[in-house]
Amino acid sequence: MAKLNKSANPALELLQKSPTGIKGLDEITGGGLPAGRPTLVCGGTGCGKTLLAMEFLVRGATQYDEPGVFLSFEEKSDELITNFSSLGFDLNDLIAQQKLALDYVHIEKSEIEETGEYDLEGLFIRIGYAIASIGAKRVVLDTIETLFSGFSKET
Repeated sequence: MAKLNKSANPALELLQKSPTGIKGLDEITGGGLPAGRPTLVCGGTGCGKTLLAMEFLVRGATQYDEPGVFLSFEEKSDELITNFSSLGFDLNDLIAQQKLALDYVHIEKSEIEETGEYDLEGLFIRIGYAIASIGAKRVVLDTIETLFSGFSKET
């Protein structure tokens, strides 16, 4: 459950947190990540963004009864399942229990043709469906940079 962050600054006292369950991270973040708000994790290839995100979902599902959705733009679901099994995460079991939903969105820059205005409505519908299907409380988009790398025009 979300905790309140008590600090010397009264304006920050009401910021609810979602504990990550990751040893040390909840301590240095004052209780976890901000609840109900997006958190952007930045870093180069191989720095651990995907690992952090998946552990946030797995620990949320197993320790806090908060199901999660992992929407990947780079790795297919079966690749994620294989990779994380090597770290002791049984994603198939969490999927079977409806505590985790994995989805892969294929983005191929060479297959995208920009022909005017576009929006992300289709993606929002897909995310909404995944959230509703398991009652997700946590959502990861990995990595959002890949989604936007397919478009060259600035709007």
